[in-house]
Amino acid sequence: MTPGNNGASTPEDDDPFGYLYADGQANGAQPPSGGYGYPNSVNRVRAVGTRQYGQQPQAQTAPYGQVPQQGTYSQSNAHYAAPETLPGGATTAQQQVPGGGGGGRGGRGPNHKGLLIGAIAVVAAVVIGIGVAMLGGDKDKDKASDEVGTGPTQSQESKPSASASKAGSKVDLPETDAKALRLGPGVSTASDFKGSKADGGVYVTGFNHVGAKVTWTVNGIEEAGDYRLYARYSVPGVDANATLMVNGKANTQPMGLKNFIGSPKGDWDKGWQTSWAPITLAKGTNTIELACNEGNQCDAVLDQLWVK
Repeated sequence: MTPGNNGASTPEDDDPFGYLYADGQANGAQPPSGGYGYPNSVNRVRAVGTRQYGQQPQAQTAPYGQVPQQGTYSQSNAHYAAPETLPGGATTAQQQVPGGGGGGRGGRGPNHKGLLIGAIAVVAAVVIGIGVAMLGGDKDKDKASDEVGTGPTQSQESKPSASASKAGSKVDLPETDAKALRLGPGVSTASDFKGSKADGGVYVTGFNHVGAKVTWTVNGIEEAGDYRLYARYSVPGVDANATLMVNGKANTQPMGLKNFIGSPKGDWDKGWQTSWAPITLAKGTNTIELACNEGNQCDAVLDQLWVK
């Protein structure tokens, strides 16, 4: 190798455009004979299937300054194979997607016309439904307005009648006081103790002996059934009781006249209180009797009686 000759030319020294320069022409560079305008030395177009991957092509060398002969690099390689022909290679052929896009006849795209018709049908159904509902509401409203005044209002229905009011109040059920009672032997009225609610402060006294009794004739019971007999009385700080008779029959439970409020013993003025007992009355007139019989403790004075 001499200073003027570096040996065989290398790929980087192989100038494909050397034929354009004077020194390249002096060294035998020739213009390209085909392809894309590049010299034959870089024209590597191969037919599909003529190259096999994995093998290194043999490098061809040419004397310094000379372009390889035409056909050297463009010669077909029998071992080349296109990627799509290899196992697992990329598929380059276009596949038809079922129901795929495209507005042509070949590819059945979305049926826009059918969707539009369906949307219009839904909107029409909604509009018709709203119209029917509005018509029905107007009819119901008219019907309701026609019925106004033909029947009682809610307030009128809930308002109790005068007769019902009287039937449910204490005033409409029988009541009496000491002056209206029929007194038995040894029983009388007095007004010495303060606190009686009867007219004139009168109360029944002399009840504390066997055989004493008071009788009340009850009128105006509109319906047979269970009631309560209330009694207002006073005791001198001790418990008392009496036998209760309804229509000549002894009640199963005596009338309790206990000292529920715990009034001081011997203080009649502070002993006024109320007690009740269950009774069963018949419709119409009934007779109620309080009696002091054997076994009763009758140290009490009576003020009022009423049914509830």
